[in-house]
Amino acid sequence: MKGSVWTLAEQYEGKLKAVSFELLSRGKSLAQKRNKSLCSLLIGPALEQDILKELILRGADEVIAVQDKELTYFDSQTYSGILETLIREYEPEIILSAATSMGRTLLPYTAVKVHAGLTADCTGLDIEEGTGLLLQTRPAIGGNIMATIKTAEHKPQMATVRPRSSRPLEQDPKREAKIICFSLADKLPGGRSFPALKQDRTRVIGYRREETGFANLEEAEVIIAGGRGLKKQENFKILREIAKCLGGEVGASRDAVDRGWISYPHQVGLSGKTVSPKLYMGIGISGAIQHLAGIKTSETIVSINTDPDARLHKVADLAIIGDAFEVLGELKKRLLDLISRKEIHPAQNLVLGKKAKDE
Repeated sequence: MKGSVWTLAEQYEGKLKAVSFELLSRGKSLAQKRNKSLCSLLIGPALEQDILKELILRGADEVIAVQDKELTYFDSQTYSGILETLIREYEPEIILSAATSMGRTLLPYTAVKVHAGLTADCTGLDIEEGTGLLLQTRPAIGGNIMATIKTAEHKPQMATVRPRSSRPLEQDPKREAKIICFSLADKLPGGRSFPALKQDRTRVIGYRREETGFANLEEAEVIIAGGRGLKKQENFKILREIAKCLGGEVGASRDAVDRGWISYPHQVGLSGKTVSPKLYMGIGISGAIQHLAGIKTSETIVSINTDPDARLHKVADLAIIGDAFEVLGELKKRLLDLISRKEIHPAQNLVLGKKAKDE
């Protein structure tokens, strides 16, 4: 296991998050180029073996799970102490984490403790020929350039990766590998123990999501996004209405956010959120390079813009050159008709009948 590539898996309410599998697809490519094994590490409360096995089916050559009821809630000091102990025990060459709230907290904290290099919010990863070093590409200077970084002097090489910037590998039911489970009371093979939990004067009794201004764009299957072509803040109302009809979320270009028409959590692109929905609809969005990079893994892209030369048109599966308000008005009318006939269900985001699909 020494010198292997590690990816950090995440879980929520007893299920593995999609980013766990996205990272494995990234890690697999790097591990193959380095001729190393790929290990998936999960820290948290206990999960069923069948759930952990999915990490193997999607590319892991080995799974390490540190499981304990005391790890139900993420705590940066506790999780970092565990990760530091494992790093010193197994000496991985590369560690990847998703650029989630956990990854963005855990990896920097741990990197300082083990004197390692770290690049945050990467959109591209590769191995340099000759040196075997990890090449970490990320947007810089407000997203106006792409910088490639390498940490030649320290190991492990650490990077956080934008969620939805790659697709998970398909499950391979023939894959088999070892699952190693530890509790906090266990000793590692080399004799190391996990650090004792700190006894603070306060204790965590639970967590709840902050809903104010929240937009779950990373997990959305449908995103209806608006840009400068919407002309003013009030016109985002029709985007919200259409998104509601389709069970989706509202996104925006950086230009729309900078103008104060919608809050930052809705921003799509390298300076916002990287997304990969089944349907991405960009209305009045010209298509800056940073924006296009943030939607490139979407299954279907629709662009509506009066400008026939809009860059978003060039990458769209369907480009509509026309007045956005006329198109959206007709789209809303048809969607409401389909909903009234129960041929689509907003909550499920499903077209239930062939007739609705044909329309």
